[in-house]
Amino acid sequence: MIRTKEIIRDAFWELLEEKPYNKITVQDIVNRCQVNRNTFYYHFQNIPALMEESVKEWMEDVIHRYGNLESPAYCLTYIAGECMKRKNAFLHLFRSAQKDVFLFSLNKMACGVVKAYVDEEEEYKGSSSEEKERVIRCYKCLFVGIILDWLEENASFDLPEFCEEICRTLAESAPHMMGRYPNE
Repeated sequence: MIRTKEIIRDAFWELLEEKPYNKITVQDIVNRCQVNRNTFYYHFQNIPALMEESVKEWMEDVIHRYGNLESPAYCLTYIAGECMKRKNAFLHLFRSAQKDVFLFSLNKMACGVVKAYVDEEEEYKGSSSEEKERVIRCYKCLFVGIILDWLEENASFDLPEFCEEICRTLAESAPHMMGRYPNE
């Protein structure tokens, strides 16, 4: 039973790589995975429910598989690499009526990966929960902003490479930015 759900989700991702979200039908999905319509409807109410669960499962898998990350910047680069693997699917979701669900999941995933890093990293062990939350939110906002830019540019640039460049630039300029406040 669980395997059938996975097969249906896999078929959905394959189709989403090939064509826009609004062009995918239940018939396309059942033909791809060779199950009947009743089987589809046993597991999913409709295609939007399938999409929501598929994105959620993908996100949880990314968070689960990320392993030990060296820095928040590496968290972002890692997520970027995972997004590149589903580039066309994400472009189709971004251009669809389900864009909000996709962006909500992306926010949640970015936050989850950075939070997992911050919770384990020695550097943040003595930090207050408010300080940790600021770091998590900062990197989450940075990443989601980069992803939105990437999607708005039709995924036309190498996302992991761009994330590495942005993080390198931030690391180099951070000492100069810190402590420089107006009226000092």
